Amino acid sequence: MQKSLISQMQLGRQYAKEWPMRKELAPIFAEFRVIKATELAISVMPLLAVITLVLQTNWLGNQYVPQSLAIAFFFLSLPAQGLLWLGKRADTPLNPSLNTWYQELFNKMVANGYDAPMQLQSRRPTYRTLAKLLKDMFEKMDKAFTKEQF
Repeated sequence: MQKSLISQMQLGRQYAKEWPMRKELAPIFAEFRVIKATELAISVMPLLAVITLVLQTNWLGNQYVPQSLAIAFFFLSLPAQGLLWLGKRADTPLNPSLNTWYQELFNKMVANGYDAPMQLQSRRPTYRTLAKLLKDMFEKMDKAFTKEQF
């Protein structure tokens, strides 16, 4: 089922909050870099769009308003692109090798006393499910267990 752009962006925002921003995960998953870039774009691009629009219109004149608007809209689209990517990624099922790793990690955590919520006991987990499991691992498991996994 196809989601609307707004709901996919909202899911991307939620996924960005759920993903554990840990250095250990940065080389393995693209989420770390995408979330950092999207957060930067959310804070910087609206201001850059306004500055671009004002400066180009003042310096070049009113005949350049269409080009200035196009550049401003491009700057404003960058954070949206990051959120859309994150929203799409959140619902993407894990590939077979990551799925195997997820199941192994889940089983090791349960064997070490992890009280798993029902939503994480999936045979076909998504990246969002993986994010929740990893976040729980970093928050609820001891440091020795966490270091052993990476």
